[in-house]
Amino acid sequence: QVQLVESGGGLVQPGGSLRLSCAASVNVFAVYKMAWYRQAPGKQRELVASITKGGLSDYADSVKGRFAISRDNAENAVYLQMNSLKPEDTAVYYCNSAISPLGPNYWGQGTQVTVSS
Repeated sequence: QVQLVESGGGLVQPGGSLRLSCAASVNVFAVYKMAWYRQAPGKQRELVASITKGGLSDYADSVKGRFAISRDNAENAVYLQMNSLKPEDTAVYYCNSAISPLGPNYWGQGTQVTVSS
């Protein structure tokens, strides 16, 4: 059973920055893919950013150029650096680990990000 624990959410003004962390009980460099998703009230959960075992990253069009996903071997963690935040970035952000292309998938409990003045 993989455990994922997110942290770093909070309230930030538009244009501000936050860094989300995901502490994993699995080697984040060894799994098929690590990713960040988000879910805003009344909306479906959506993929924000992902990084493959080989280090290839991908982003939702809405966050390209503003968000960056990274991994840390020493901390066994995945991060999401979020810059130039907008009110529409407000959501609960979830860390996801895909062990292989066919799963299983594991989720963290989520961390709230609120962008408001």
